[in-house]
Amino acid sequence: MKVSELADAFGTTVDTVRYYTRLKMLNPIKSENGYKYYSPSEISRFKFILSARQLGFSVSDIQNIVDEASHGKAACPLVRTLIKERLAETEEQFQAMLVLRKNMKDALMQWETKEDKAPTSTMVCHLIDSFELVADEGGSNDK
Repeated sequence: MKVSELADAFGTTVDTVRYYTRLKMLNPIKSENGYKYYSPSEISRFKFILSARQLGFSVSDIQNIVDEASHGKAACPLVRTLIKERLAETEEQFQAMLVLRKNMKDALMQWETKEDKAPTSTMVCHLIDSFELVADEGGSNDK
């Protein structure tokens, strides 16, 4: 399978295929005419990479998993450890996004009735300058 065929088969771009090839995560066979061809095992590897990326594994994670497997070891224990780490990171990001969402809603509520003002030499936008975090029920602004 050529680069464009591989990309089409998985609904991705040729740049994505070339990216993982540059990282040596995929090893196509180069023909005499200069085209790169991907064997069935490389196609399976590409599918694995895309699936792992959809689960939130980093490129480095995937390289570690592949390296573990290439040494004949079961990669499953590593995969479980890494997914727990990625899940914890995602949960942290999710909580931070909830705080950001609340701050944005609070800002919008505060700004709905404020008039528009032209900028001055000391102020770009009075809405942002005047924004005050609304304390949550626990009394903390930094949750």
